[in-house]
Amino acid sequence: MRIQTRILSLAVILFSFSLAQAEEKAKTFEIDLSHSNVGFTIKHLVSRVSGEFKSIEGEFVFDSAHPEKSHVKATVKADTIDTHDKKRDEHLRSADFFDVKKFSTLTFEAKSFSSKGDQKYELQGDLTLHGVTKAVTFSVDYLGEADDPWGNHRAGFTANTKINRKDFGIVWNKALDNGGFVLSDDVEVSINIEGIQKKEQPAKEEPKKSTVKKKSS
Repeated sequence: MRIQTRILSLAVILFSFSLAQAEEKAKTFEIDLSHSNVGFTIKHLVSRVSGEFKSIEGEFVFDSAHPEKSHVKATVKADTIDTHDKKRDEHLRSADFFDVKKFSTLTFEAKSFSSKGDQKYELQGDLTLHGVTKAVTFSVDYLGEADDPWGNHRAGFTANTKINRKDFGIVWNKALDNGGFVLSDDVEVSINIEGIQKKEQPAKEEPKKSTVKKKSS
């Protein structure tokens, strides 16, 4: 009887421990701008031109035990586009392309997150670009987690997809004399994200009610 009781107690302890571990795996991270970027590549005539947006903010929840519970929401400032050519960047900010005065941000919000095995995931969600919202699918690689020297816990991912810019109303182009166009319609998007785990704020204590009775006048 004692042996059965001990076995039962041990099973309860192990079960509780496994539940605690599962709960710990769901973590919320704030995107670290210094170590994250949103890049893109498009075909131009006979070459490929790349650029990036220098601003991205937001947060993501990652649960390796239950990937379907993971989530991400991010915002990019359109006017931070940088292709290492000032004149070209000004054109990209104009109404011919991103029209940043009218559409100042790009946003993405996840709708589903699923495991594909071997630290690979599929992320589906809504991308809002140039005032148009479309569903897109990213192929995601989980790069791991680590503690940095300053007491922060970090997690990293890369995500890749391909979109058609015309689906988002960005249609500017120029026809070539010998056929074809200056720019392709397809744009490859590559995102590198490093997040810092948000630390839980201590619960605020409610002010104690005074037990001193007021003297009646």
